[in-house]
Amino acid sequence: MLSQSTIETIKAITPAVAANAETITRRFYERMFAGNPEVKQYFNEAHQHSGGQQKALAGAICAYFSHIDDLEALLPAVEIIAQKHCSLGIQSDHYPIVGTHLLAAIKDVMGDAATEPIVTAVSEAYGVLAEVCINREKAIYQQQTAQKGGWNGYRKFVVRQKTPESHEVTSFYLCPEDEGDLPNFEPGQYLTVRHPEASPSPRNYSISDKPGTGYFRISVKREVARDPNDPQGAISNYLHHSIDEGDTLEIGPPCGEFTLGANRNNDSPIVFLAGGIGITPLLSMAKHAVDLDSSRPLYFVQCARNSEVAAFGKEIQSLKENASNFHSLILFDAPLGSDLDSGYCDETGVLSKEVLERFTPYREAQFYFCGPKAFMKAVVTHLRDMDVPRKRMHFEFFGPRQEIES
Repeated sequence: MLSQSTIETIKAITPAVAANAETITRRFYERMFAGNPEVKQYFNEAHQHSGGQQKALAGAICAYFSHIDDLEALLPAVEIIAQKHCSLGIQSDHYPIVGTHLLAAIKDVMGDAATEPIVTAVSEAYGVLAEVCINREKAIYQQQTAQKGGWNGYRKFVVRQKTPESHEVTSFYLCPEDEGDLPNFEPGQYLTVRHPEASPSPRNYSISDKPGTGYFRISVKREVARDPNDPQGAISNYLHHSIDEGDTLEIGPPCGEFTLGANRNNDSPIVFLAGGIGITPLLSMAKHAVDLDSSRPLYFVQCARNSEVAAFGKEIQSLKENASNFHSLILFDAPLGSDLDSGYCDETGVLSKEVLERFTPYREAQFYFCGPKAFMKAVVTHLRDMDVPRKRMHFEFFGPRQEIES
């Protein structure tokens, strides 16, 4: 537990820290990667290059400081962090490294304002949060190995099938090289893919099919780098162009908190809202939900530019044809002429409040959504305008959540 003096000190400095949070986190990563280069492999270099990692950490620090006297409110955020850490194999002995460089970065940025009492309070607050995360991560690691077929770290998988889903998306069907069992996973979870030839840092990809298939399927969008020095797309392009059926990949165990969870077994309708490649975890959830209950109302909205880039149209159509409780709506905002003629899309335009009010049982439904930031921000705005409470909104987003909830 934190001392009262520490709580008061943290609350007093929160405005100053918030005003300098990104400067602090940029300095933190500079110091840590210079002083402990061995940890750089755990961090997504594309997110570092874009500044997303720095913003995400700044948001986490501000959230922690803002709720320093109500740590219960932070448990959902702790779960996100713990799941991500376990996907990467981060261990308890990494926490002192982070703490050392974070305190040093705060001193660098705040200068004389970082008095000894302030540094002591921040150190104590970090220690408490580190202990909470370490304990949760220990439990996750134990859960991973306790189940049949489970593992920690990386395990070699063979690409049994490689299937194009659109001009941008390709699916990879993965089976253990050792021909051992596959563990269960929660639909919505992701795998970690590591391939040193492509990038020194790993990437997370959502599992795009339901449990119980005998394989893991990831469906990868080929990303385009913004400039020659941008590592964005290093692994996705390697997978698309250099990995073939029969090749092996190093895979981390299923992780992630974006799942149906407690909503898996209740009766309320579920609405899935997919923007672009955000369809992957939602398709896994929808398929699983169909298998669980043939009567529960399920609504699936897919938003994409057109049929060249939209993935899984046939799978969505199959669910619609074979499950009477499954309803779908496909929206293209830049349809090709053939899309309209073939009936591939149901409507044109972008997802709007009017579409949601007309197509979904929004007054009682649980909403699950995933996609690009602009799409996510629009969804949150629409749902708020429809008086959907925050507790019925469930989403996955990398970065400070206030970017889409503000």
